[in-house]
Amino acid sequence: MISKSLEEYLKTMYVLKKQNGNVRVTDIAEKMNCTKPSVNKALNNLKTAKLVNYESYGTIELTPEGENLAKKILEAYDIVYIFLKDVLNLEEKEAELEAEKIKSAINDNTINSLAKYVHKVLDLTDLNCGYDINKEKCRCCKRRTAKINSEESYGK
Repeated sequence: MISKSLEEYLKTMYVLKKQNGNVRVTDIAEKMNCTKPSVNKALNNLKTAKLVNYESYGTIELTPEGENLAKKILEAYDIVYIFLKDVLNLEEKEAELEAEKIKSAINDNTINSLAKYVHKVLDLTDLNCGYDINKEKCRCCKRRTAKINSEESYGK
């Protein structure tokens, strides 16, 4: 298990990779409003955890495990965000800020239950497929296309 701070670095790297095709220390520092030494320290910790492949001044690549974890982090954020915005009707900015706080404090079982509830209330699709945030197949089902894609909105 990695820290919430390292999760944010991992998520940022994944989003940058999707947006730009590559990831650089400078890009991460700018996106997260932090220093390059902070990014390098995080990269070394993520490398130790086998979530990234990185050599100083070299390319930054997420390992398959790192990419899966980044997707899971984004999925958890999406679920909480949709609940706050579309079920509780919070303003978009408030929902974004609160989702970030909440998703880092709840476990996978709670996320799974929240996802089932949100999708039932919003009638996005039936999640009797055995939804589980840890299963890739559920990230590709119909409900995924019915909501806001945080990978695109994350950079706003």
